[in-house]
Amino acid sequence: MKVNSQRDISFKGFYNNKTLKKGLEFAADNGALFAATTTLALSAIVRPMAIWLAPHTDKENKKLACAKSISSSAAGFLLTLGLSMPLSAAIKKIDKKPRKYLKPESIKNLRDKGVKLDESKGYTFATQLFKLGVGLIVAAPKAILTCAGMPFIMHNLFHQPKVQNRNDEKNLSFKGKSSERLANSIGNILNKKGMQKFSKRYKDSNFPMHIIAATDVINTAAFIRETDKSNKIAERRKKALIYNAGISTALSIISGYIFDKLLDGPAEKFIENFKKANRGLPNLEKQVEGIKIAKPILIVGGIYYMVIPFVSTFLADIAEHNPKLDIHHKPKKENIN
Repeated sequence: MKVNSQRDISFKGFYNNKTLKKGLEFAADNGALFAATTTLALSAIVRPMAIWLAPHTDKENKKLACAKSISSSAAGFLLTLGLSMPLSAAIKKIDKKPRKYLKPESIKNLRDKGVKLDESKGYTFATQLFKLGVGLIVAAPKAILTCAGMPFIMHNLFHQPKVQNRNDEKNLSFKGKSSERLANSIGNILNKKGMQKFSKRYKDSNFPMHIIAATDVINTAAFIRETDKSNKIAERRKKALIYNAGISTALSIISGYIFDKLLDGPAEKFIENFKKANRGLPNLEKQVEGIKIAKPILIVGGIYYMVIPFVSTFLADIAEHNPKLDIHHKPKKENIN
């Protein structure tokens, strides 16, 4: 039987896959929503399975950890969806008509020689700060909604008693500017000399990974604070939940940076092969940008939702039974068993 060596060895068919290309363009255009969507997909099935497989761990702590995972990803997805779509649309307007929103001097400072503005490292860095920065903006609200949503999931998924006294719930609403006004606002920021100098200095840094790490730290800190003061989570369950969140975030960030560095070589090889397979085709640079954005998101997501839960749930259960690691706070009324 004749073997197509080009397909088998170079995986050209894979590099030309339309779904892959669309996914990479999605990551480049809306990194925060790409991360939120990946998180939602992993947390709905993979993370709960990993938590449930943790050995010698209290069953109720496992249930609460699963509820936290599902509530967190759902809150993050909904918040990010609402904020990132108009932002992405606004930046696309600048990509297509930069002279309408940017000063000629700004275009000159942000553009690399010999390439278009939207393919330049400085401009890409500056606009990705906005796209990925949505995750930072929603980190604290996400933590608040996570705590608020956990009782609902505990009741509907694990048949826990309903939460009483829900008078303290707040309705959150978000009002966005039109994409045109938002494009002008972003353009004004990109026109600032300080922003242009910042972009030039850090355009070659590992900024996607740094933003993801910062987002996780803010979200976890806010979640721990909300959990500690919540009157909807059983006091006897808070310690394990807080330690689980802290351990998960610490381990995922540390291991995320390690694996991100280790995979630099394979990622560059992937980009090289991808460029060869798609040479001369439209949106190639946008897709390459998507590879660079998707890489740390998939690494951290894979570690956080597939590997870490197995370890953190077990360690948190140990911490719960260690009196030296007690968390001191004022007792609150218990509403969840």
